[in-house]
Amino acid sequence: MRADRLVSLVLLLRQRGQLTADTLARELEVSTRTVLRDIEALSTAGVPVYAERGRHGGFALSPGFRTELTGLNHDEALALLTAGSGRGELVFGLGSALASAMRKVVDALPESHRASASDAAQRFLVDPQTDLLSRRLVTEEVPDTTMIEVRRAVLAGHKLRIHYAATGQAPRWRSVDPIGLVTVRDRAYLLATRSGADRTYRLSRVLAAEELPEAAERPNRVDLDRIWRERSARFLSGGDHITVLVRVSPARREDLLDSALAVRAEEPGTDGWPRLEVTFQDFRHAEWALWQLGTDAEALAPRSLRTSLRERAVEIAARYGDS
Repeated sequence: MRADRLVSLVLLLRQRGQLTADTLARELEVSTRTVLRDIEALSTAGVPVYAERGRHGGFALSPGFRTELTGLNHDEALALLTAGSGRGELVFGLGSALASAMRKVVDALPESHRASASDAAQRFLVDPQTDLLSRRLVTEEVPDTTMIEVRRAVLAGHKLRIHYAATGQAPRWRSVDPIGLVTVRDRAYLLATRSGADRTYRLSRVLAAEELPEAAERPNRVDLDRIWRERSARFLSGGDHITVLVRVSPARREDLLDSALAVRAEEPGTDGWPRLEVTFQDFRHAEWALWQLGTDAEALAPRSLRTSLRERAVEIAARYGDS
């Protein structure tokens, strides 16, 4: 860990020039005292870092000093910088690692490409926190200590003990065999088995976690994409879920998709309004979602939903009819 931090410190000084100890401490997420010890270690190892005294002082590297890192071409570096420009720091608690990796990517570029790739990456924005309708995307947070334990168990192939708060139940401890981690629309999930049965846990509901020394019972190789598709299909076909056939205005199609659990089929309509077969959590969820769309959507099936929406509209009309 310290070796990685020393490399990151050198890269920060190379890319930004002179920086104060406080700035370095914030960037590296350590104390100022740790930064001063690292500076001393670098000097002892022969890295030409020096201190500037005074009000505008700080630490800097001798001009021309360069670390030896593998080079990348312009497009490779641009791809990595763009991928790291979104909210990747929120994924599986890897924020510090992402920041360190981005510094190494920039430093690995030839001098002639470094500025242009960094400038070009600023022209791309990946997954902003709000959409064009100013709706803020809500990201579920998982404490770092919990995320680290879960991630360690997944990567090491060890059993995991979690304190989990399932919907409508009191939190309780359970031991699972972790398979992998999945993130979907800023929600992270742990795929696991428990006593041989498939289990999917939402990480925001894991209140605490502990990696156990015992080996997890799981295959050596795994196809997470296939497993996720299979579990999603089982989820959508279970419980009180309802499938609805809807015609919707093209301008409100995305609003419909945002409220639905899944889209099973879609085809263009002769009137310009696409027909979609979508799944909702239950009848009440479907009624609420379509009511929000007003006259920009029409439930074609099931008939019970059409009847319920019509009765609701009649009640509203009667309430305001005498004004």
